[in-house]
Amino acid sequence: MNNLLRKLITLLMPSAALLLLFTAVASAHVTVAPALSGTGAWETYTLKVPSEKDSATIQIDLRIPQGAEFKQYEPSPGWEVTIEGNKVSWKATGEGILAGQFQRFYFTAKNPDTAGDIAWDAYQHYADGSLVQWSGEEGTDTPHAVTEIVQSASGHDHSHGSMNMEEPVHEAGDAESSTSPAGYVALGVSILALLLSIVGLFRRRS
Repeated sequence: MNNLLRKLITLLMPSAALLLLFTAVASAHVTVAPALSGTGAWETYTLKVPSEKDSATIQIDLRIPQGAEFKQYEPSPGWEVTIEGNKVSWKATGEGILAGQFQRFYFTAKNPDTAGDIAWDAYQHYADGSLVQWSGEEGTDTPHAVTEIVQSASGHDHSHGSMNMEEPVHEAGDAESSTSPAGYVALGVSILALLLSIVGLFRRRS
């Protein structure tokens, strides 16, 4: 029984490592949440910025999608905000986002009045002078975040956004999902590999 357990653990370890690797890669993107909102809503969005390099992230520029209107932002200690047209920039006044860390920024935007997908292009500046452009399509190495805007029953839904000051702004982040389709594919591959390994083990024993 002990030999069987050791063999099973040996077989499980590669699959678990593969799953953790793909999950980490899938969750390391700059994201904007929620991924679903209503037409005309004043939505509180959460911009999540992980620092993936040894160098610190010192600035993040976000392009507000066409049809959406930037309304408000929540101040973040150590960051100043500038607004130029449809570009909103968070600039570090201190050391920024260090390697292995992430930062959340909260803002309110009015959604378009028509249903459809809106894309959030983001540009991440590092202290070493490098720039990562999160503006690619889904499935690329640097995809932009997408929010699906669905038709609200009343056409203008104000109940979900930040205009209700009794609700903490950070609650919008609870709906955040940073797992891309690649993460689910990796999970499926890992589970399949695990099942095949277990079947092979019992075949050898028989």
